[in-house]
Amino acid sequence: MVDSTKKYISTNELKTHNKKGDIWISIQGKIYDISMWVDSHPGGEHPLLILAGQDVTDVFIAFHPGSAWHELDKFFSGFHLKDYKVSAVSRDYRNLASQFAKMGLFEKKGHGMCALMCVVLILFACGWIGHDSSHYQTMASPRYNRLAQLLSANCLLGVSTAYWKWNHNAHHIACNSLEFDPDIQHVPVFAVSTEFFRSLTSKFYDRKMSFDRVSRFLVSYQHWTFYPVLCFSRIHLWVQSAIMLLSKRDVPDRGVEILSVLVFWVWYPLLVSRLPNWGERIAFLVVSFAVVGIQQLQFSLNHFSTSVYLGAPSGNDWFEKQTSGSLDISCPSWMDWFHGGLQFQIEHHLFPRLPRNQLRKISTFVKQLCATHNLSYNCASFSKANAMTIQTLHAAALKARDLTNPVPKNLVWEAVNTLG
Repeated sequence: MVDSTKKYISTNELKTHNKKGDIWISIQGKIYDISMWVDSHPGGEHPLLILAGQDVTDVFIAFHPGSAWHELDKFFSGFHLKDYKVSAVSRDYRNLASQFAKMGLFEKKGHGMCALMCVVLILFACGWIGHDSSHYQTMASPRYNRLAQLLSANCLLGVSTAYWKWNHNAHHIACNSLEFDPDIQHVPVFAVSTEFFRSLTSKFYDRKMSFDRVSRFLVSYQHWTFYPVLCFSRIHLWVQSAIMLLSKRDVPDRGVEILSVLVFWVWYPLLVSRLPNWGERIAFLVVSFAVVGIQQLQFSLNHFSTSVYLGAPSGNDWFEKQTSGSLDISCPSWMDWFHGGLQFQIEHHLFPRLPRNQLRKISTFVKQLCATHNLSYNCASFSKANAMTIQTLHAAALKARDLTNPVPKNLVWEAVNTLG
């Protein structure tokens, strides 16, 4: 019911405020003008630009602690959304988030961070610590949390936390959007959908993903090259980190980011050079690359074989897009260390601030909510998830071959490609 004492704008009017310098959003039906605050947003400007001109209540709940609500009043425009509605799914999602907050689940870290930091030199642990500390506060204070980020990612992996957060925030906001999610934009090496054959434009990298002859050739064999390429995925992270840190983009704490990454490029080459012979040096590099490749594999399994879509994400179907675009990996609790909590990818995407030790606990609630609203809850074993990913890549590979001059379909060709 409309309150005559309040000023209202329609959803269509809200949509017109969707560009830099003029960004309005709706949270629980109240309109906020955040145009002048974009550059100060801790999560960067990209998520705000993607969702500008929309109701973003569910997204705000997912990414912000209760204390953030008190900061909204200073951005209130004086308007309310006239046709504001809450879907049944969103209502239940918000109730679930409120229930978890009352249970104190967002505060119960339970990481055993002291123990983990003792073995942080093991590269496998560094990735998970960097991931978790960038999502929420894992340490006793924001200062120590920032230190955990710089040590685990920048100093020990050579990957800029600033780059990772920029990339990963976009992934969470636009989960499996072919044009907006950087985590599935791997042309010319991989294409998880034939839509990439149309040379889509990446709204994240702001460039055209040209699907040329080289791309077609590489994608044609992507189901074979998938695992080997993942072994060298950290090179991509190094390059992207360097590009961002040396670009004109506004990077928070650029000096600290650069210095901490340089720490890696001091100790890592020095360590390799101190090994007694080239055989051991090469073996060390292969193993260290493969370890990071395993983590990249898990990121890929969580999304490559699930639903994708074209266009920008919408704040009105937050829950549906996160569940349809994510895949859980079923495993016993004693294997949780291996997956770093990412085996509960659906839960992680719906509640990104929730500590990993709580994800198994809440999975039952999420399954029930999905069942109540007849939504998919994608879950598979580790081996099945690998098979599903390879099948997705294989299907796109065969389509890529059809666009070029296909290899003659002799008996050898049929045998190889029938098995994938």
